[in-house]
Amino acid sequence: MPWTLTGDAAEYLAQAGSYLRVSAEEHTVELGVIERLRASGSSAYGETPPLFGWWHSPDGDIAAAVLHTPPYPVLLSGATAAAAPLAAELAARQRALPGVNGPADPVTSFAAAWQRLTGAPSAVHRRSRLFRLGDLTVPEPLPPGTARIAADADAGLLTDWFGAFASETGEQAGAAAVRDMADRLSYGGLMIWDVDGLPVATAGRTRPAAGVARVGPVYTPPEQRRRGYGGAVTVAVTQAALDDGAASVVLFTNLANPTSNALYVRLGYRPLSDRLQLNFEAASGR
Repeated sequence: MPWTLTGDAAEYLAQAGSYLRVSAEEHTVELGVIERLRASGSSAYGETPPLFGWWHSPDGDIAAAVLHTPPYPVLLSGATAAAAPLAAELAARQRALPGVNGPADPVTSFAAAWQRLTGAPSAVHRRSRLFRLGDLTVPEPLPPGTARIAADADAGLLTDWFGAFASETGEQAGAAAVRDMADRLSYGGLMIWDVDGLPVATAGRTRPAAGVARVGPVYTPPEQRRRGYGGAVTVAVTQAALDDGAASVVLFTNLANPTSNALYVRLGYRPLSDRLQLNFEAASGR
């Protein structure tokens, strides 16, 4: 079956919204992008517009979806059978892709097809885990300090912290990170843990979308780590998401970081599913 691709977020939601909402936690990124576009307009992700798509299975039901917001990797969900046809469609359109992210089976199928079509091999960038909040557990004792909503006056510090976070995790930095930070400041989506007036950690959250809010990023500067600040600000931003109407709160962790994975379990988060991100390397011989 062919893919339907569009740059129209409203069409995407009208056609694939029911599919996404059935597993709203699994589709937290896709639904969150729609909410951000609604709030901030079509330029929310920069000059290159997002690309959306859906795929019908042979029985006629939507069984897969795709989202691409440059400069981030293409995000897949759903049937593995849809992955190779999508790679063919995007290659034919000469869509520039830095990588692919999603459940392991469709991701590996897409990457294999992409290499056949473009000559670009892939390499594992990250294995991650999606966690869902059960019962929020406040650490005992909490570290010194208090949580507050970040303000515009914190933008300079947060720009530095977002850049450091990107460097440590291999995420995108630059204009995309700055736009994301500015968007979150606009609705109180970033919190800071202060100790005697000194900011020592931050955590963000998305707007609730289909009842789901996503926590992240969580960042503590190296000189302030191992003092409980990251856990404290995560609890604060999680509670803020619940207070803002979220029925469910989720977050992603890097499976290569056992410290953060263990922390979130202690705070009441429970594993939901795993993801794989493959980054594409320069094509060889083509």
